[in-house]
Amino acid sequence: MPEIDISDKLGYTLLKKGIIDYETLELAIKKKEAEDSKTRRTLAQILVSDFNVEHDLVFREVANLYGFREIYLADEVIDAERIDFVKKLVESGDNLKDEIISAKMLPLKFDEARPDKLIIVAADPTNKEIPRLARSFAAKRYEVAYVRLKDLQGLIDKVFPPENEFLKVLTSSTQDELGEITSGEEEGIDEQQLEAEINKSVLINLVEGMLVEAVRRGASDVHVVPRDGSRTDVHFRIDGDLRLWYTQDGVLPEAVSAVIKDRSKGADRFEREAGQDAFIQRKIDDHWIRFRVSILPMVASEFRHKFESVVIRVLDDRKVITDLEKLGLQGPARESFYKAIKKPQGMIILTGPTGSGKSTTLVAALYQVIDPTVNVLTVEDPVEYIINGARQLRIGPKMNFEQAIRSILRHDPDIVLVGEIRDRETAEIAVKLANTGHLTFSTLHTNDAPSAVARLYKMGIEPFLLASAVNIIVAQRLVRTLCQNCKQPIGKDEIDKEPYLRFGFTEEELKANTIYKAVGCEKCTGTGYKGRAAIHEALYFTREIKRIIMSAGEDINEDDIREQAIKDGMWTLRRAGIHRVLEGVTTMEEVAATTTED
Repeated sequence: MPEIDISDKLGYTLLKKGIIDYETLELAIKKKEAEDSKTRRTLAQILVSDFNVEHDLVFREVANLYGFREIYLADEVIDAERIDFVKKLVESGDNLKDEIISAKMLPLKFDEARPDKLIIVAADPTNKEIPRLARSFAAKRYEVAYVRLKDLQGLIDKVFPPENEFLKVLTSSTQDELGEITSGEEEGIDEQQLEAEINKSVLINLVEGMLVEAVRRGASDVHVVPRDGSRTDVHFRIDGDLRLWYTQDGVLPEAVSAVIKDRSKGADRFEREAGQDAFIQRKIDDHWIRFRVSILPMVASEFRHKFESVVIRVLDDRKVITDLEKLGLQGPARESFYKAIKKPQGMIILTGPTGSGKSTTLVAALYQVIDPTVNVLTVEDPVEYIINGARQLRIGPKMNFEQAIRSILRHDPDIVLVGEIRDRETAEIAVKLANTGHLTFSTLHTNDAPSAVARLYKMGIEPFLLASAVNIIVAQRLVRTLCQNCKQPIGKDEIDKEPYLRFGFTEEELKANTIYKAVGCEKCTGTGYKGRAAIHEALYFTREIKRIIMSAGEDINEDDIREQAIKDGMWTLRRAGIHRVLEGVTTMEEVAATTTED
C-alpha cells in the first residue's frame, strides 16, 4: 500500500470528523496542486482561507498530526509583566513586528523546566515563516505550540492595542482645517455657521474616536462638558473617577453636542431646551457595543449660548458577570445571598447609590436561577444588558414602566426582575409578586440595608407584608483596588496602629495580616489604584428580623434591625471593607471614603 502524505492524512481526518465534505476536500487538493511549488500553501491554509472552514477546527488537527502541543491562554497568567515581556521580545530587533503579528505568532514565556527554551505560540504552527521570525527573539532554543486563533488575537490586542483611526485623523487635523466660529449675535446661535461647523469631518472623528477609546480604556461613562471660550472637555469615568481625556478648542460646544445627537437614535438635534435620552450602537473590535446617551440643557455664562451636558454610558456585554462566584461575595454575605436566591419565592433587593454595581450583581444572580423550565420576565427602563434566557419587556411611548409593571402579573411569570422600586405602586406589585409564589429581584436607592426596610415601610407597605415578602436586602459599594504593579506593604514597625484601631481593626488582625499602601506608577496613571471590587452588607430576614418589623409602630427602628442583624452574623459595609484591606486588596483610606461609621 503506498505511503499517505501528511496532506492526505489531514484531509482524511477532517473528512472522518465531519469538519469538511468530500467535495470540498477534492477541490482544495486540486487548488493546492495547481499552485506554484515555491509559494504553495498548505491544505489547511487553503481550506481556511478559500473555503471558510473554521480555523481552529482545522489547525487543531494539524497540531495533533505534527505533534505540536496545545496551550490554553486562559490557563496562563497574562498580567502587565507578561505583556511587557512579550512586547519587548517582539520589538527587540530587525523591525519584524508587523511580520510577526501577520504570521499570527507571539513569544509567550521561557519554559520552567528549561529556562533557556522560549515557548512561541502560533495559530498556525506549520507556518513556514516561523523559523525565520523566531530567530529575531535571540533565544538559544525555542518550541512552537498551537493556540486558538481567537485567544491569540486577544493576546495580540493586549500587547499591541489597535490604533484608533478616528483619533489619528483628529490629531493630524490643523486648526485651519477645523476652522473657528463664534456666535456674534446677541439673540442666539447662527444656525448656518453651526451647520457648516457640524459638517466638519473632524467633529465626527472626535465623537467616533471617543466612543472607541472609551471602550478600549474600560470607561463606564463618557462626559462631554461644554465650556466658555469655544471649548469642550471630554472626560472618561474609569474606576469610579472622572479623568480628562481630551479638550476640543476652537469649536462651539453646540456643534459638538449636535454631532453626538445626529449620531444617536432618538435624539433631536434642534431640541436644546429639554432633556433627551437616546442610544448609539457601534461595532468596536468585532463586538457590538451599546451606548446610552443622556442630554441635559446647561446654564452658560452668556445667554446666547445653548450649552448641553452629554453623558454617555458604555454598555459592554463582555463585562456582564454571569458567574456569581466572580462577584467576590465575602463571609456571611455569600452564604446568605445563595440561600435567598435558592428559595422558590420572595424578594431579593439590592441597594446603594448610582454606579455601585447593583445591576451587575442582580444580573449575575439572575443567571443562577434562569432555566428553560421557568418564565423569567424583566421590566427595566432603560434595558442595559441583554440577558440570555429572559424576556426583557420593551419600554416605549405605548407601554411605559408603570404599565409594564401592572401587566406583568397577567403574563404568567415565575421569576421577575423589576429594574427599580420607584414608588408605592411599584413596591406594592413587587411585594404582591413575592407573596404569590414568585422570586422577585429589584433595586432601591438607600444608604444601607436596614434603611431600605424603613424606605419600603414609608412607601406604604404594611409590616406583615414586608416581613413575609423579603428574603434578603443587600447594600453594595465599590472600592478601588490597589495596583498590583506598585502597591507596597507597610512594615509592622512602621504602621501607626491608632487610626486603624479607631476605624474598627483589632490588634490581632493587624498582627496577623499585611497592610498595603497605594504608591502610584505609570500603569495606574499615578493613582496607586487599578480596578474596583465590591463590598456587601447582607441583611437576611431571619425570624428575629421579621419579628422586629412586625412589631413596628409608626416607624421601623433601623438601629434595632441593624443590631439584630449583626448578632445574626451580618457584616456591615465597613466590616466588609476592613476585610478587603486585610486581604491586601485596598486601603483603609479608600474604605473610609466609601463607607460611613457603623
